[in-house]
Amino acid sequence: MHGDSTSSGPRDESGAGDRVTPVGAGGAGDSAVAHEAPKGEGPADSLADAQAEAVRLKDALLRTAADYDNFRKRTRRELEEARRSGREDLLRTLLPVFDNLERAIQSGQRTSDVKAMTEGLTMVGRQFTDALGREGIARVATVGKAFDPGVHEAIQQVETNEHQAGTVIAEVQPGYIVNTGSGERLLRAAMVVVARGKSGDAPNGESSDEPAN
Repeated sequence: MHGDSTSSGPRDESGAGDRVTPVGAGGAGDSAVAHEAPKGEGPADSLADAQAEAVRLKDALLRTAADYDNFRKRTRRELEEARRSGREDLLRTLLPVFDNLERAIQSGQRTSDVKAMTEGLTMVGRQFTDALGREGIARVATVGKAFDPGVHEAIQQVETNEHQAGTVIAEVQPGYIVNTGSGERLLRAAMVVVARGKSGDAPNGESSDEPAN
């Protein structure tokens, strides 16, 4: 009988008709999901960025250090040049004084006129003071002034009733101050002799054993 042979269709001997494709095993949608790029940077990218930033900061630091070193050297050169120029200006101001001092000494060696020699030396001293004044340098006031430890250096005290205690009565070595434009600065303190009251005397000159009124 042929009924059984015609009632069924051709059979795939390989069994392809009976296979079921599992979900996610090769469809177009699954392929897109599998090849989707990850969002954000990975650890390797972050490390590379950090290394690049470190190199940039190091270069900036080296440039800053080089600029500062050049600035320091330039400032030092300018200060040295200013000091040298200042010394030269002062010497040019004082050289005429030294010239006149030398002439006065030579004149004194040829003459016995003490008065004329004294007048010549006095003129040289006045010229020296004027030259310093043009440079902003002034002599410290001493005799007759109250002792000032800021500009005076007391090398001796003398008991006397002729001067008020604490008054400068003699100058041993002059002192000088310079005007810097923003104030005065002491170049050298003046060495002075200072008056003090005699032992047993009151500050007003009366005997200390007398009762006060």
